[in-house]
Amino acid sequence: MWNYSDKVIDHFMHPRNVGVIENPNAEAEVGSIACGDMLKIQLKVDDEGIIRDAKFKTFGCGSAIASASILTEMIIGKHVDEVAKITNKDIAEALGGLPEEKIHCSVMGRDALEAALANYRGHTRKTPEEEDHSKLICRCFGVTENKIRRVVQENNLKTVEQVTHYCKAGGGCGACHSEIEDIIDDVWKVKAAERCERPEKPKQLTNIQKIALIQDTVEREIRPALRADGGDIELIDVEGDKVLVALRGACAECPASPVTLKGYVEQKLREFVSDGLHVEVVSQ
Repeated sequence: MWNYSDKVIDHFMHPRNVGVIENPNAEAEVGSIACGDMLKIQLKVDDEGIIRDAKFKTFGCGSAIASASILTEMIIGKHVDEVAKITNKDIAEALGGLPEEKIHCSVMGRDALEAALANYRGHTRKTPEEEDHSKLICRCFGVTENKIRRVVQENNLKTVEQVTHYCKAGGGCGACHSEIEDIIDDVWKVKAAERCERPEKPKQLTNIQKIALIQDTVEREIRPALRADGGDIELIDVEGDKVLVALRGACAECPASPVTLKGYVEQKLREFVSDGLHVEVVSQ
């Protein structure tokens, strides 16, 4: 029998913000009834980018209901750029934790939020699954290679059982277990190689050294990955710990650009330059 926190029980028994928003300017639907869980989320965002209302409908277990309920509370009143940073770990922690077997419910909430934010930014509403054209690994639950790689990296997963808890992959017939093991092994081999190649981050930097290291990191670590997907980035200026950049090419119109900016660009700069750096986009 799973142990649920008081918050999970409360949000399951008394879910907040269930329903439909009339004329929402952002919405998304992820999962499927066939796979056991489905979540639809709608947002009303004002002209300043503040989420003024959020509603959801879900088909799933108590943890799915609780995850969606608390997610709406976490985002109402916040700016879209701020909520774009929310992870599945944040959702689970806000609930006081979830049983490991139910973590996939928080992942579904994060996926729905990302797709809704993409929809808000004026792009055709596509779920992460619809945009993911990588190899289908788990046919029972329709989970792709990229989805598995992402949950492995973000949540430090090491076993097939853990992957199943986070995204259901491998939870059906079991035929995909060897492929999931290969993906896990590959992810951590790449990570180990990166750690070996990574130069030690300087403890103190002059302004000139910091700018030079930022430029080097953009050229060596960030730009190649963005260009591989048809995008690009330009370093505009550095003001203290604020790094001003302009997104170019496909990145300028990409629905996932807020996630790319904070989850990749800023992360790489903090990793190789300084923990205190934060990135902002400017129009140029």
